[in-house]
Amino acid sequence: MASVVLDNGATLQARAVIIATGARWRNVNVPGEQAYKNKGVAYCPHCDGPLFKGKDVAVIGGGNSGIEAAIDLANIVGHVTLFEFASELKADDILQKRLYSLSNVDVILNAQTTEVIGKDKVSGMTYLDRKTNEKKTIELEGIFIQIGLLPNTDFVKNTVDLSKFGEIMIDNHNQSSLPGLFAAGDVTTVPYKQIIIAMGEGAKASLGAFDYLIRQ
Repeated sequence: MASVVLDNGATLQARAVIIATGARWRNVNVPGEQAYKNKGVAYCPHCDGPLFKGKDVAVIGGGNSGIEAAIDLANIVGHVTLFEFASELKADDILQKRLYSLSNVDVILNAQTTEVIGKDKVSGMTYLDRKTNEKKTIELEGIFIQIGLLPNTDFVKNTVDLSKFGEIMIDNHNQSSLPGLFAAGDVTTVPYKQIIIAMGEGAKASLGAFDYLIRQ
């Protein structure tokens, strides 16, 4: 029997629990990022990309998600500038090859984002060239931050097995390492963090929990 204690002191008990607490975008934590969220700062190229048709945008992050975002956006926006903190991109070679083949994409390495600037909406960003220690400014109308997701699993860190990224590890029935504890959606190791996939995973977790209960 699992128990959950609420802030008001009430206790809920259940024979099976499904965790679907999702994940949150990792922030760059620089001045202007929070102020210009949904005013030029975006985190989902699939959702918000069409809003920047024909405009100049930046993608922050040189991993697979950042490169994929830049490739997708290049088909919609006017120009993409990709910024990577390290001295080289971290994405798979095949993605890098595709990225460098695009005529409307520039890649800037050794770039530390320092501020998102604007007035009513984003007008640009500043960054530090880590190689020359020079501070630079670039004019943009959109900034897509692609430096990963943080699963909301802090409350189960010492309860279930987690991946190296902090996601709840599940089997084909969405069962975690703790019997009776199931998980679904972006909080788990399931690939492709999309709403429609999370919805299907929720159905799987419900069926897994039902199957677990009738066998007790």
